[in-house]
Amino acid sequence: MKGNCNVSTAIEFISVFLLSFILIRLVRHYAPKLGLIDIPNDRSIHVDHTPRGAGIGFFLAAAIVLPFFHFDVMLQYLWTFVAIFLVFFVGVLDDHHDTSPKTKFIVLIIATVFLSFDGLIIDDVGTFFGLPITLGWFALPFTMFAVSGFTNALNLIDGLDGLSATVSIVILGSFFIVGYQNDDTFMVMLSMSFIASLAAFLIFNWHPASIFMGDSGSLTLGFIISVLAIKSLAYLPTVSVLFIAALPIFDTLIVMTRRKIRGRSMFSADRCHMHHIARHFFMEDTRKTVIFFGILQAVYSITGLMQDKKMDEGYLMILFILNTVILYLAIGAMIKRQKRDC
Repeated sequence: MKGNCNVSTAIEFISVFLLSFILIRLVRHYAPKLGLIDIPNDRSIHVDHTPRGAGIGFFLAAAIVLPFFHFDVMLQYLWTFVAIFLVFFVGVLDDHHDTSPKTKFIVLIIATVFLSFDGLIIDDVGTFFGLPITLGWFALPFTMFAVSGFTNALNLIDGLDGLSATVSIVILGSFFIVGYQNDDTFMVMLSMSFIASLAAFLIFNWHPASIFMGDSGSLTLGFIISVLAIKSLAYLPTVSVLFIAALPIFDTLIVMTRRKIRGRSMFSADRCHMHHIARHFFMEDTRKTVIFFGILQAVYSITGLMQDKKMDEGYLMILFILNTVILYLAIGAMIKRQKRDC
């Protein structure tokens, strides 16, 4: 029986991978006609007009294949998949014609409400120094904040060829392990399908990239990872989940804190993200930078996976805060050495 399950899983993975590869090639070919072209600006690393919207290809690959293998699970989490599709849809609109941040935020809030219909909500954030913290009526607003925050955080690290996909594969791999260890079919199927689709995407997106994922990819991935993070709270401490998805969170916290201290808008755009600083440190070598961040995220993810659900999370939270401070100081020193206006 287990052998049959493994064969089915392998077929599912290969099917998503191959379909993702085909669909991304089609999107890349028709991108100019569809208006899916990324035009470089003063914050861009690339200098050529490049197709974007690969997220359309790798999302549809998973969306087409999953019902053939897990239709019953998808019905069980129907509102969740409606929410994912809603976020994907606004991402596609943004790739074709830039959508306002307000519109994307409203869509994320609505999508989070849909998640709550399936019971995917953060209502307990753990025990800290002997004090259990439950959110009560504040659970839904807090979940909205967490989901919209992380979804945008993943969107912000999508600044180097292969970076967002590599970091996402590591994070999704961690949630796959959690789902597998706890016999959670929903977590296993969702994480595995997007690992397969992203693996195909990396063939096109590894430096030098021939296509970008666009918001159809980064917004959808950020939201899916948020969904898996909420689901994993049944098996892991809350702070463990922060470690599993650490790099996008660290980057957002560090960049916004630095902007606030400098008297700038926390939402202003610049070239002061961790990947910008690290790429310069690696002599503008994009591949080395992406590999470094992939390994660093793996270290953080392993740290998160090693924790026990019943533990007191106080000291683990201190460790997470210390990592944030250390990274902030290290990035600050590198910014000063590189003489950046950050």
